[in-house]
Amino acid sequence: MTRRTTLAPAVLLGATALFLTGCASDPAARDIATGSAPAKADTGADTGADTTADTGPRITLTYDGGLLVLDQDLHVVGDEPIDGFTRVNPAGDDRHVLVTVPEGFRVLDTAAGTTGQPALTDVTFPADTGGHAVVHGDRTALFADGSGDVTSFDHADLAASVADGELPDVDTTESAAAHHGVAIELEDGTLLTTIGTEESRSGVRALDADGTETARSEVCPDVHGEGAVRGDVAVFGCTDGALVYQDGTFTKIDAPTTYGRTGNLFTTDTSSIALGDFNDDPDSEGYLLDQVALIDATSDEYRVADLPDGVGFTFRGIARGLDDEALVLGSDGALHRFDEETGKPLGTIEVIDAWQGPAEWQDAHPALKVLDGIAYVTDPAERTVHAVDLASGDVVASSDRLPGVPNEIAVS
Repeated sequence: MTRRTTLAPAVLLGATALFLTGCASDPAARDIATGSAPAKADTGADTGADTTADTGPRITLTYDGGLLVLDQDLHVVGDEPIDGFTRVNPAGDDRHVLVTVPEGFRVLDTAAGTTGQPALTDVTFPADTGGHAVVHGDRTALFADGSGDVTSFDHADLAASVADGELPDVDTTESAAAHHGVAIELEDGTLLTTIGTEESRSGVRALDADGTETARSEVCPDVHGEGAVRGDVAVFGCTDGALVYQDGTFTKIDAPTTYGRTGNLFTTDTSSIALGDFNDDPDSEGYLLDQVALIDATSDEYRVADLPDGVGFTFRGIARGLDDEALVLGSDGALHRFDEETGKPLGTIEVIDAWQGPAEWQDAHPALKVLDGIAYVTDPAERTVHAVDLASGDVVASSDRLPGVPNEIAVS
């Protein structure tokens, strides 16, 4: 039986965490080019005093030396210093963002939906080498690569807790060994978490609310990428297909090729199809791919769609568009649309200039996020971000030149 416990905020805040590996760099110059510098907010204490307002989504961008928060018109409203390469993920409550730091997952209050100012709070979910953060339903699951531990919480409780300078109550689940993994909590309380070691990953196990293992499958080599499709069915990527969990049972959907890796999945709760990146060449070099996988968890069909010749994309340039279509930001600078069921191309939307693939995956290169029918596209070469109305195909907003080269992006 795996230990799955609930910890109070005071216990978490007193926990000790190890540091992330990686190099820190000096903060970049903070020459905000929006006409005036954004207002700074004190961290933590007064965030709960903000009154609600229909301010639209907030866009969080990382750059070398800091975090930027933009409003729905793509004006900079917050700029917080932070050292080194970091990752950002929505916390699940349409307001907060989780920032990976050496101590774990630090909470950024974007102030979305309020009249307040963004603030990088001192509230941190402890994690040894924080990795994936997965939002599903009412729950958010955080995976610590350095220990294999999973921390999950109800994100509806986050705002009130952060306003008090505390973490919400959490459940913690241990893994048998540390590994680069991921976890997702389904609506019935089942926690699905990967199986692996520092050298390899083999599959996924299912735990009930008491932490008792109820099922497992180890036929998903190098498991990476996750999502839940319609009906609360979970899908995980493998190097030879996909692993599906439904009604207490794991099943495998084989890729159309012996080697067919999907490492990132993008799902919706209105479609049975998981969209993923696809690579059928184990000896490929670089980070540009030119095919996407369309995996139907209901029919067990696994289709592959090709981008136009000479056009590639990375894991940062794939999302779901209108009517659950597949949306890919190509190296030609255009958004490429595909029918999710057939893989048939549906057209393109020109957004930015053509770009080259990164030398390392952490390097800044164009990224794509979609929220409420708007696609947000970063352009590191020009230090800008654009908002595209997917219904009309129009670029409806563009930022001024940003104070740093945009890298990671989260929209909430």
